[in-house]
Amino acid sequence: MQLRTTSTQRTYRYVRVGLVAVVLFVGVGVGAQVAAGGALASLSASYYTPARNVFVGALCAVSLALLALSGRSLEQALLDLAALLAPVIALVPAPVMAGDVPGLDPRCPAMTPCVPAAAVPEVANGMLALTVLGVVGVVGAAALALAQRSFTLGVGVTLLTAALLVGSAAAWWVVSPETFLRRGHDAATLGFFTLVTLVAALAALRPAAHSARARRILRAVYAVTAVGILVTLVVLAAVLALRGRGVDLVALTGLPLIFLGEAVALALFAVFWVAQTAEFWDAADPAVRGEPGIPRRLQR
Repeated sequence: MQLRTTSTQRTYRYVRVGLVAVVLFVGVGVGAQVAAGGALASLSASYYTPARNVFVGALCAVSLALLALSGRSLEQALLDLAALLAPVIALVPAPVMAGDVPGLDPRCPAMTPCVPAAAVPEVANGMLALTVLGVVGVVGAAALALAQRSFTLGVGVTLLTAALLVGSAAAWWVVSPETFLRRGHDAATLGFFTLVTLVAALAALRPAAHSARARRILRAVYAVTAVGILVTLVVLAAVLALRGRGVDLVALTGLPLIFLGEAVALALFAVFWVAQTAEFWDAADPAVRGEPGIPRRLQR
């Protein structure tokens, strides 16, 4: 590893290391809450506990870090979109049932998960702020790209997709707040980790290490990460779908399936960023590195 570095190298090293640190931050915060207050049905249920500040703050930090890792590759475009979903996961709480959080009775109207009525004004405030910020961000990014003469097909596709995400989320909240409250958190979570899975899969196809041995190791790590997150998402989606229809596999099996699934996905997210940190540690300019194998017209 180099002893002399540029400020750009150090900045991007710290951002990637910070993403790993965020996972530790969440683990400590939620772990302490579970130890003190009892088991939670999911990591997301920590929103309703004293660990809420850790949970929300960590996801907002992840969003900013992913946006800071701007670049010209398809992977970075996918991470930019993931950055839009992270604050939604943070500010739109997961639906819960009685027993999911010790001491909390959400008073759901039926035997299905719901967001407690007391949290609805917080969601409304958060969605308004996120929508305004999303619109300003997309317009600002487009204006900046045009001013810098760096507006390419890749930039246009990324910004259009981002605009559709922001618009769809806002429209869903306005048109059908009931279904948004029931499914918005889970949709954002599954979307976020699906994008991370795609990034890990792409990274496995073309690791940037110089030695053949390092490339083999990185390819294996990225492949295991992608497959692991994908399998976890399929299981989580099935458990959540059945739970929404009144079939609670968590209660039937006695296993915290949602909590375990989210914990596995979060751990694999950390593994991915450990590998990314190692792979790009000595990159001369990680912010603008073009990825091999991506046509120039698709690079951002």
